[in-house]
Amino acid sequence: MLRTHARTEAVLTMRNGEQVLLTLLIPLALLVGLANVTVIDLPEPRVDSLVPRVFALAVMSTAFTGQAIALGFDRRYGVVKRLAATALPRWLLVAGRVLGCLAVVALQLVVLGIAAALLGWSPSAVGLVWTVVLGVLGTLSFGAIGVLLGGALKAEVVLALANVIWLVLLLAGGVVLTADTLPTGMADVVRLLPSAALTEGFTDALVHGTAPALSTVAPLLAWGGIAGLVATKTTKLT
Repeated sequence: MLRTHARTEAVLTMRNGEQVLLTLLIPLALLVGLANVTVIDLPEPRVDSLVPRVFALAVMSTAFTGQAIALGFDRRYGVVKRLAATALPRWLLVAGRVLGCLAVVALQLVVLGIAAALLGWSPSAVGLVWTVVLGVLGTLSFGAIGVLLGGALKAEVVLALANVIWLVLLLAGGVVLTADTLPTGMADVVRLLPSAALTEGFTDALVHGTAPALSTVAPLLAWGGIAGLVATKTTKLT
């Protein structure tokens, strides 16, 4: 049941044109475009600095924005309520969504990684191992935030708010402009955001070839834990 539910969630996500655009095509376009056009100053080779940011953006897009919007509209159309009335236990409904989301994220990162390799990216084996760990942790953290948003508000509000938050985190949350390029006071605040933490974690793994610092893992754990706890109290079936 878990395998079937997870596969269904992943297939439904990939069939949605808007979700595919948000979760795969936008990060891929940014990777290829910014690797070849100097819009922001990056050390050479540019692709090495871009990959961590694009990976973080892909995880954020799928696990947060995609999950929040999907859950909001599933509640609106009664999908969640109907599934809850079936033989599927509630833990399996949640686990199926999580595994489906992880499958989509894994596919994204593989596609983006192949594209980056064609552009000259060559990561270390250690970096790739930590990338898997961070991918799972980032998906769980952003997924919990997405469930918190999508499970408590009306679908139309979720659609607007999730996209606004996504855009703010992209531009000012440590993804496009990393925290170390910002003024000291602002950088300290931005580093507490999950977007900046995930970007810095991927940078440690893929650029420096080292384990992510505790200062990058802690915010992801904190955001995921708090959001998950609050979501269990606020998520509605309809």
